[in-house]
Amino acid sequence: MEQPSRKDQQLRLALGRAESALRLTSPNPKVGCLLLSSTNVIIGQGHTQRAGGPHAEVMALRDAVAQGHSVVGATAYVTLEPCSHHGRTGPCCDALIAAGIKKVVATNLDPNPLVSGQGFARLRAAGVEVEVLAPTDPLAIASRELNIGFFSRMVRKTPWVRMKVAASLDGTTALDNGASQWITSAEARADGHAWRARSCAILTGIGTVLADKPRLDVRLLETPRQPHLVVVDSDLQTPLDAPFFIAGRAVFIYAVAQNDAKQAALEALGAKVIYLPGHNAQGQPTGKVDLAAMVKDLGQREINELHVEAGFKLNGSLVRESLVDEFVVYLAPKLLGQGAGMFNIGPLTELAQGVALDFKSTEMVGPDLRIVARVQGRDAF
Repeated sequence: MEQPSRKDQQLRLALGRAESALRLTSPNPKVGCLLLSSTNVIIGQGHTQRAGGPHAEVMALRDAVAQGHSVVGATAYVTLEPCSHHGRTGPCCDALIAAGIKKVVATNLDPNPLVSGQGFARLRAAGVEVEVLAPTDPLAIASRELNIGFFSRMVRKTPWVRMKVAASLDGTTALDNGASQWITSAEARADGHAWRARSCAILTGIGTVLADKPRLDVRLLETPRQPHLVVVDSDLQTPLDAPFFIAGRAVFIYAVAQNDAKQAALEALGAKVIYLPGHNAQGQPTGKVDLAAMVKDLGQREINELHVEAGFKLNGSLVRESLVDEFVVYLAPKLLGQGAGMFNIGPLTELAQGVALDFKSTEMVGPDLRIVARVQGRDAF
């Protein structure tokens, strides 16, 4: 078996650092950096911190200095192009240049239009050698997958929408009487919270809010931040005592029917009410939220990954409007018969009208089967 090159070895370590920031950096990308001396010794490493904090390159430089190492002439291995603009922090390419870094090896071009090659150009202009992996390189693909929501928002201007569903083997998500807790195992529920934790925001519908009174937060594992919450609530029925109102958590409520008094009460709790009425092809009001406009609006609000946990009606609406990119489905080893399904998208008249998927992974989580499936061609951006 062919041994990985030193470059691949170092980039894998940098990618590991990036992965450790999975639940931390939103809305910034998850980036890792490793510094290698001219004698091929690791002298510093780091990952991007919480938004507004230092990026991976600065953390690696600080790590090297803290250990008493000189970084002059070192090589930096990074999992994304060093930024070149002043955002919440200063340009990382300038920090690398000032530190005397000799070479930068990166997995990907930054899709952010404010960077997108400018970081590499500034490094080269300062005499720093730059090497970038081909987009088809497995490490470039892995780095992009880690930040697929960031790439989506930068290129498509919309978040990566991932829908989570828990069902029996025959596709039932709730009995006719509404009972649904719990179809899948404790292990599957904990795994579901891990997917919540990596997202920027969790989306649900008012039906779920009223029926289940969910908190829709991350509590089955440690997390440095709680994702925002998005509620599709056409008639502004969200209860003022809903348990998801958590201090410091952003809650976006998308509505149609204007209600100034209820809006003021909700916004006093920290929510933001956004009116986005939908219209049909003839321009007539539907009485429902314009879901496509909502997803675009969330992109403008710096949402990279949108995690959907909703009922079959809202699930179906999102699927019908081609707004879902990926599905995380937990199937319990039981049959429940008649009840609510995963999505209400039919009836179709032709098989070709179905949504074609690619299975990305299948894995046992406790006694349940987890399937990650992606809409075909959806990641071609």
